[in-house]
Amino acid sequence: METIIELGVQGMTCASCVGRVERGLTKVPGVEGAVVNLATERATVTYDPAQTTPQALLDKVRDVGYEPLVGELELGVQGMTCANCVGRVERALKKVDGVLDASVNLATERASVRYLPGSVSPGQLRTAVVNAGYTVLETGGGQDRSDQERAAREQEVRSLKSAVLLSAVFAAPLLLLAMVPMLWMPAHMWLTGYVSPSAMNWLMLLLAAPVQFGPGRRFYRLGWASLKHRSPDMNSLVMIGTSAAFSYSLLVTLAPGVFPAGTAHVYYEASAVVITLILLGKYFEAIAKGRSSEAMKKLLSLQAKTARVLRGGQELEVPADEVLIGDLISVRPGEKVPVDGEVTGGHSFVDESMITGEPIPVAKQAGAAVVGGTINQTGAFQFRATRIGADMALSQIIKLVETAQGSKPPIQGLADRVVAVFVPVVLGIAALTFLIWLVFGGPQALSFALVNTVAVLIIACPCAMGLATPTSVMVGTGKAAELGVLFRSGTALEGLQGAGVVALDKTGTLTKGRPELTDLVTTGFFGRDEVLALVAAAEAQSEHPIARAIVDAAQREGMAPLPTERFGAVPGYGLEAQVQGRLVQVGADRYMTRLGLNVDDCAAQAARLGDEGKSPLYAAIDGQLAAIIAVADPIKEGSLEAVRALHHHGLKVAMITGDNARTAQAIARQLGIDEVLAEVLPSGKSDAVKALQAQGHAVAFVGDGINDAPALAQADVGIAIGTGTDVAVETADVILMAGDLRGVPNAVALSRATLRNIKLNLFWAFAYNIVLIPVAAGVLYPALGWLLSPVLAAAAMGLSSVFVLSNALRLRSFRAPVRLESVQAQPTVAHA
Repeated sequence: METIIELGVQGMTCASCVGRVERGLTKVPGVEGAVVNLATERATVTYDPAQTTPQALLDKVRDVGYEPLVGELELGVQGMTCANCVGRVERALKKVDGVLDASVNLATERASVRYLPGSVSPGQLRTAVVNAGYTVLETGGGQDRSDQERAAREQEVRSLKSAVLLSAVFAAPLLLLAMVPMLWMPAHMWLTGYVSPSAMNWLMLLLAAPVQFGPGRRFYRLGWASLKHRSPDMNSLVMIGTSAAFSYSLLVTLAPGVFPAGTAHVYYEASAVVITLILLGKYFEAIAKGRSSEAMKKLLSLQAKTARVLRGGQELEVPADEVLIGDLISVRPGEKVPVDGEVTGGHSFVDESMITGEPIPVAKQAGAAVVGGTINQTGAFQFRATRIGADMALSQIIKLVETAQGSKPPIQGLADRVVAVFVPVVLGIAALTFLIWLVFGGPQALSFALVNTVAVLIIACPCAMGLATPTSVMVGTGKAAELGVLFRSGTALEGLQGAGVVALDKTGTLTKGRPELTDLVTTGFFGRDEVLALVAAAEAQSEHPIARAIVDAAQREGMAPLPTERFGAVPGYGLEAQVQGRLVQVGADRYMTRLGLNVDDCAAQAARLGDEGKSPLYAAIDGQLAAIIAVADPIKEGSLEAVRALHHHGLKVAMITGDNARTAQAIARQLGIDEVLAEVLPSGKSDAVKALQAQGHAVAFVGDGINDAPALAQADVGIAIGTGTDVAVETADVILMAGDLRGVPNAVALSRATLRNIKLNLFWAFAYNIVLIPVAAGVLYPALGWLLSPVLAAAAMGLSSVFVLSNALRLRSFRAPVRLESVQAQPTVAHA
């Protein structure tokens, strides 16, 4: 029987690391498949528990050079009386998938559990003890998975920061000692007058050794592990290149006489500075990965912690995970709905925007369904629990996000793919160089072999390759920030340029996300201000969100609230109120018909408003039809310009929304959107993105709500409106800080420019190696007598890095194709 578990894996840095972990896990007997995700730092493993164990998988992860994430938890267990009880609790805990070990102490009445946070939660462990017939007293030292992963990442960031600071303290003076005398002759003369070359070499050795064997030790650990498993990566190059420079320099320091004249130079600064810069890049990478991990934490925080359950005639407050199907639950104003269920009594409006994305709360009364995690607004109600735990709608959303985030990304870094071939080739060339010179080098064969081999390794040091992508990404993302666009990673920056379809959420993305009064068309018997003041006074007594939109419009126009003598709702029709002695009635067309008022003259106007995606209402004053009123979610400024710019870039634009089809089509007509998918739930949005991807398109999805999180995670690139919910922002790859949709075409244009820049950088980095490695190996010596000194090799390595940096800085001159303007939106109130 197949079992699937998730392992947290710390320390991966590139695609080669992912491949090594996957290959290592698949070699374990009984493992049928392993997929590793670098961004989430998790491995999803399918295995046969009859042939292997989770502990064996953890041991394999450690064997290939990485650290698995393991949780520890202590539970207080009440009710145990003998050794049999101890054994029963231990067996119950060990049966839970993801538990590595469980130990129970009868004397202290405590159970200690080691488990995989990605596969089991503390709540499941408590449930296992309860199901075994015992009581859990308290929990100590247990964090949920997201807490433990965040703690591990924070530790990694702290460790890298310390390593960068320590290496910089030694590398900076080392660089000055090595470079200043070379560039400024007075400094060279002054130093040689006070310090002998031998003493200078020893001083530089004292500065370089702490970097090489302190912060640089991590490259030895990871680089050696990768070589041992026959999959060398960037860590291997750093280890070999810096070790070659350091070892050569150490030999020069200890025995300068063994080298040919003019070749006894030290390169301590090369090894120390390369280590420092690469650690600095890893530090920034760790910070970015830590931010992207917050999405699941925010989703989990949406779940209610407690529930007010009616049991035995009493109202008891219990943990939400202890609610049972069939329990009767009471919800007060402002509280979260703890689980999914069906209303049995009471009446209220519930904010379901986290599920539907729509801003208008939904009326709930007996028979209506409610969803766990949504927020009750005004009234109180009772409901019966129908779905709990993993079956809840919010839990399904969380699972969808986990599945999308855990899937293997379609884009792999160009550098990592080439390095997989480049490193073994360089090692082979270096070995061949040493052998050829050793055989044919004449009297100084060993010296020539050593010098040329070191020159090959130094010229092949991955400085330019390491800088090629991150420098372009750094400048590109910095420029993007100036334009109001945040890229979470270089992968997102690279991925966006390949998108063929941009799919847009409607509410909060294309539109403002809140209802506003858009039209108030009066009949010939009443004045506009008069109608607005009377209707706003009547609606002020209503709980409905549309009523608030009308009241807000009156307040913005400075209208003082009028006193209301009487107010009453007419269920299914509208409302009726007495305002300053005048009868005000507001509702749908069927309400006017019920009142005996003819709305035929307004039918064309109502149809027009409906076609525009607006909700038409009628107002009657003192028994006469006074006005037709429309409330809608207005289109954001810049949405039309953004859609046109996306079309200009050759992109197809689609809209995926939970709103009704008529409203969605109205918005699409106004904006020129190519394809509309309406009335879809969160799972439907994710499926819609999958369908577009199945057609061969790379999809960028733009959204702002919690309900958009699965689609944002499923898309090749998720783009969140920065003014939206935290979950959408944390799940996305790209964030529009200003909440302006015009940032999307700007982000696409910048992504394309950056990828062109990266490709040029990589071409130069690899071309320089292809050209100069043979020269360093000595192929020109037989014909021209030229050998590439390690000094010149180091200089060439430096020049290649300068070119890469200079080319990346050209991105600073990027100009956005669409200008973002700060425009304050104002509602329109029409009058005829």
